[in-house]
Order: sequence, then structure tokens, then C-alpha cells
Amino acid sequence: YMSGGVGFTQYATAAYTDNILDDFTQYGVDYIKKHHGGIGKAKATQEVVNDIATEVNLYGMEQYEEFPTALESHFGGSQRASVLAAASGITTSLATCNSNAGLNGWYLSMLMHKEG
Repeated sequence: YMSGGVGFTQYATAAYTDNILDDFTQYGVDYIKKHHGGIGKAKATQEVVNDIATEVNLYGMEQYEEFPTALESHFGGSQRASVLAAASGITTSLATCNSNAGLNGWYLSMLMHKEG
């Protein structure tokens, strides 16, 4: 039995996406090492959140466009949005060592996904 809804989507994202979340997050980690000095080195400012979350989110959206079969690992658009947001939030949190900055990265990703 698999229940529906956002809660289950969040719970299952890491297990059911065939390393897609891992790839997007690793891209973000590589980005922060190159542009922000490494994990925990970036300041927790909105400018940093905007930079990192936008970069990771755009990378993920481009990967979905370039490799449409990646969506076969997902069970709906809500999971696609959740994977993008999770990668953006995780990467932003790692860069700043600040959970609120990560949450802002998550929300920014959701807004970008809605508009993009």
C-alpha cells in the first residue's frame, strides 16, 4: 500500500529517484566549492541563497529537458519539483551551514519551478 500526497512524495524522493537527487546535489556541492570556497564557507545572505539555489535549480531543470527519460523514475510532477527543491535547499544549507538559508533555497526553487 502506497499512500498519496505530498508527505509520501517527500518521504520517497531519496529512495525512488535513481540517484537523480544525488546528481543535482553533487553538482551543487561542486558549484559551492568552486564559487563559494567550499562547504560552510559562504555567508547566509539572500544573495548567496539566490546564487546557489538558482544555479542548482536551473541545472536540474536543464537535465530534465535534456534527458526526458529521467522523469520515468518519478511518479509525477510533484516529485520533480520536490527533487529540484531538495537539491537547492540541501546545497544552500551545506554552503552556509544555516538551515534557514537552506529553507529559503527550497522555497526559491519552488517559485522558479512554478514560473519556469
